[in-house]
Amino acid sequence: MGGQSRSEVKVGAEVGIVLKEDQRTNRITEGVVKDILTNSQFHPHGIKVRLTTGEVGRVKILK
Repeated sequence: MGGQSRSEVKVGAEVGIVLKEDQRTNRITEGVVKDILTNSQFHPHGIKVRLTTGEVGRVKILK
């Protein structure tokens, strides 16, 4: 799992995120990090990122 600490998430990393609309089902969307949107060093629900596809969600899986 992982993805709660900003230092773990890097631009260009392959990750699995949960989109806002998928929070109830926890459906994972995979992609590559384009931007890190969370400013704080830690977030209990995962660091918010934008993928290269433009999708925004919280990191649940680091690859």
